[in-house]
Amino acid sequence: MTDANNKNSGNLLLYMILTGVVLGVLCGWVFGPRMHVVEWIGEMFLNALTMMVIPLVLSSLVVGIAGLGDISKVGKTGVITLVYFLTTTAFSVFIGLIVVNLMQPGVGMEMTIDPAAEPSVKEVDGITDLFLSFVTPNLIQSMATMDILPLIVFSLVFGGVLTTLGERGRKVIDFFDVVNEAVMKMVHLILYAAPFGIFALIASKLGAAGGGDQFVAELMKIGKFAFTVLFGLLVHAVVVLPLILMMVTRRNPWRYFKNALQALTTALSTASSSATLPVTIECAEEYNRVSRRVSLFVLPIGATVNMDGTALYESVAAIFIAQMLGIELTLTQQMIIFLTASLAAIGAAGIPEAGLVTMVMVLQSVGLPTEGIGMLLAIDWFLDRFRTAVNVWGDSIGCAVVDELETKYVEGG
Repeated sequence: MTDANNKNSGNLLLYMILTGVVLGVLCGWVFGPRMHVVEWIGEMFLNALTMMVIPLVLSSLVVGIAGLGDISKVGKTGVITLVYFLTTTAFSVFIGLIVVNLMQPGVGMEMTIDPAAEPSVKEVDGITDLFLSFVTPNLIQSMATMDILPLIVFSLVFGGVLTTLGERGRKVIDFFDVVNEAVMKMVHLILYAAPFGIFALIASKLGAAGGGDQFVAELMKIGKFAFTVLFGLLVHAVVVLPLILMMVTRRNPWRYFKNALQALTTALSTASSSATLPVTIECAEEYNRVSRRVSLFVLPIGATVNMDGTALYESVAAIFIAQMLGIELTLTQQMIIFLTASLAAIGAAGIPEAGLVTMVMVLQSVGLPTEGIGMLLAIDWFLDRFRTAVNVWGDSIGCAVVDELETKYVEGG
């Protein structure tokens, strides 16, 4: 009876969220900039979800790593998780390179850059920055700035060490378990406001773009690029990831998709994998019946490390900028983009438009001008929502894949 009630409640919330999406698009399209009056509602909803991220990542990873038990099993499960993340990210970049070379969206376009549109992004020195981002001299500061990667490393090691301390460690693990349950209950409360928050986020964003007419005008300027990105994301989300799900777990992809739709809709509207994390965990555990210990281990890591949509977007954007400049990239240069986009996605934060930061690394790897990013800013907020949804979809499927492989190869010996 409880499962049926949870399912009905989840379906009702999903319909409400979809209603918020539709109304947000309509109001943003029609009323344009006037919809800035509701922007604060969207920001408040996004802030409320983001507020849950730090305690959720810390508690879920400590509980998740402890729930895996034997430290040797932790290693095997971690390897399975990492292999899945790297494989799907490589697939997504490969698809991006294929579609952008076939469609050639930048051929025939001239790159004219408005100095005012120059993106404000931090400089990235190279791959060494990625490795340095795994640790931090100040964990509290990292929490305050939403720098999640060092927190993940700390939580994994901390949870692993607690399992070696016997009964004293068990008490601390139980504490974090209670914290995790409390945070998830708070997420349930926040989700009651989701339809209003999502409506406000979409309406205000579309309004800030000038409403329907202005947005369409901007979209037409680089519409072929947008179509190339969306087509690549569609192939990865509808073909590659469901095939992996079917081949490894024998699950029905359509049913799995429907059960994850609440998380995907939240990702589409917030453009933040981290803010969507609480909803992703709920969908995986309650609706798709993934084991709690695996979901608490895989999903917090995936929200920061597994960025399929971001990696695909960056590879397409780099080739697009080269095509606009009339630069023919060699196979070696495209291989460099393949490797850099795959690795840069690991370091991308799960926050809106984080891909603009790591895009600098990808462009610099083959000597392309970073000013080219300015051409993409007008519609980046729009594409960011779709690539975030693909990121979350990849995380969700990864949960089922790791759960299945862990049962078969880790627990089975």
